[in-house]
Amino acid sequence: MNVNAQSEHDYSFINLKKNVLIYDSSSSLVQFFQKLDTAVSNKSGNINIVHIGASHVQAGTLPNRIRVNLMNAFPENIGARGMIFPYSAAKKCNNPLDYSTTKQGEFNLIRNVYDSLPKPLGATGIAVYSSDSDAQIKITLLDSIKYKTNKIQLFGFAENAQVNPTIVVNGKEHKHSAHDSLKRCYTYFTDDFYDSLIINLPNHNSSTFTITGILLENDEPGITYHSIGVNGAKAASFLKCKYFSLDLESINPDLVIFGLGINDAAETAFSEDVFTANYLDLIERIKEVNPDCAFIFITNNDSFKRIDNGKYEVNKRGKVVRDLFFDIAKQTNSAVYDQFEIMGGMSSMAKWEKAKLAKFDKVHFTNKGYQLIGDLFFDAFMKAYINTKKQAEKQQ
Repeated sequence: MNVNAQSEHDYSFINLKKNVLIYDSSSSLVQFFQKLDTAVSNKSGNINIVHIGASHVQAGTLPNRIRVNLMNAFPENIGARGMIFPYSAAKKCNNPLDYSTTKQGEFNLIRNVYDSLPKPLGATGIAVYSSDSDAQIKITLLDSIKYKTNKIQLFGFAENAQVNPTIVVNGKEHKHSAHDSLKRCYTYFTDDFYDSLIINLPNHNSSTFTITGILLENDEPGITYHSIGVNGAKAASFLKCKYFSLDLESINPDLVIFGLGINDAAETAFSEDVFTANYLDLIERIKEVNPDCAFIFITNNDSFKRIDNGKYEVNKRGKVVRDLFFDIAKQTNSAVYDQFEIMGGMSSMAKWEKAKLAKFDKVHFTNKGYQLIGDLFFDAFMKAYINTKKQAEKQQ
C-alpha cells in the first residue's frame, strides 16, 4: 500500500513493515480464514464479524471503511448491514456517518459507562427510551454499498404497559411476527428494502419503551460486518450489560475485533491485572455463544493526555496496555494488530496530528485518519487471509 500517494503530507512516520496481523499457526484466526474461504469459494454460508470498541468505533468511520473494503473485495458475498443503533435519537450523542437518525418525540440515553444503569443493556452497550405517545425513529442508510434487508430484529422492551412497536418500510407498516420476551426482541419480516425504515412506538398509556439495538438481516448467504461502539467504554463497561451474551446469540459471531483499551489507559487507578481479567471475562462470555469464535486485538493508538490548559504529555501507559494485548492474545490463542507500533510508536500521535490525521485532543483521529487506519487494517487482514489460503493449498 502506497500511503504517501494518498496525500501531499509525509507519512514516513508510519511503520508499514509492522502492518501485519500477528498470530501463529494454531490461532483460532486460521480456522476463521478457512471458514471464510469456504464461504467465498462456494458463495454459501454466513460469516459474521463484530467490531467492538469505544469512540473510535461509535464514530463509525473506521469500521465502515473496513466494511466497505471487505464488501468490495468479495462483491458476490455481500451480506446484511447487521447491528445498528439510533445514537443521535438522544441529545449530544454522535451517529456513525454511514447512516442517519432522525426522531419524533423526546428520547433519553443510557450508556454502559454510567456508574449505575437504570435499565438493563444488551450487546450494543447503549439504549434510548421514550414515553412520548408519538415517539418515532427514522433510520436512513447512506452506505456506498446497498445492503438488502427483509428481516429486522428490534431489541427492546416496554415498561408498565404494553407498547407494540411497528416498522414502516416503503410506506407499508409491519407488525411483529414474533416477540421473545426473554430476549426482549421483536422480529419483523418486510418487503426487500435498501435505504430507510421507520420505527413507530404507539403509546397511549405513558409507558416507557426502551430500544437497545436494531439488527438488519436478509435471507441470503454472505459476509456481515457489525460494529458496536460506545464513547468512553472499556471492557468492564460491556461486562455490565445484562443481555450482552443473549443478544450476541442472534449474531453468532465468527470473528470479534476488539478496539477497547484507550479509555483504560487514561485511568488514574489503572490495574494491569484488572484490565486483563476484564478482557478474559468478556472473551469467555462471547465463547459461551460461539466456542469457535476467533479474536483480533487492535492495540491502543498512541495518545497524549492533557496536564494543563493547552499543555499535553504523552500517555506512557499506552505502551503498557499495548503489551498486555499480546499477553491476552497468547492466553486466548488470538491475533494482534499492533496499531501502536504501526502508527510509529511512542509520541507518534503528534506526527499524525501534524499530518491532519489526528485531532487536537491527540486521542482521536480525523475522518481521513480513521479511513487510513481502516485501509491499513484491511491490507493486513487480506494478507493474512491470502497467506492462510496458500498454506492450505500447499498441504493438499
